Amino acid sequence: MKRLAAGPITTPEYIEWWGKKINNNISGPSQGDSQSTRKHPQVVPSESEIIKHDFKRKNSGLENKIEQMKEETMNLRLDIDVQKLETKKLRKGKNKAE
Repeated sequence: MKRLAAGPITTPEYIEWWGKKINNNISGPSQGDSQSTRKHPQVVPSESEIIKHDFKRKNSGLENKIEQMKEETMNLRLDIDVQKLETKKLRKGKNKAE
């Protein structure tokens, strides 16, 4: 970009405006991406989209808990079956001893 030669035509307002224009084109470390936000506007989700996302997240968590509880129930049933078999063996042993 060419800069006009400083002379009697340039005013202090013009010099101030030019400095701001140059500084606005310099990307700082906080911007991260050098792309202009005008070219890539951020999409703000609607309230219903936020609620839907929260619902899906909570639903997924509950599904995981259900799976854990099913596994725990299956393990407990297996433990009960083992206890029943052991009790049966002990009763048979007592009956033979008598």
